Amino acid sequence: MDSLEKWVSLSDICDHLNLSRDTVKKMVKQQNMPGYKVDRQWRFKISEVDAWIRSNGVQNNKKAEGQVHAKND
Repeated sequence: MDSLEKWVSLSDICDHLNLSRDTVKKMVKQQNMPGYKVDRQWRFKISEVDAWIRSNGVQNNKKAEGQVHAKND
């Protein structure tokens, strides 16, 4: 039996994508990146987000500049 993929937090997905919290929230709300709000907390499946980015995410949305910014370290 395969183990189930765990849900990750907004902070975890930001780290995974190396993007700011604001950018990830914009991508969820404006560009339909897969994310689920449970009560007041966002939850993500890394496999869903990665598949979304490969198929239609950042690549097609860079034209809408100002929406994708790398996290400042």
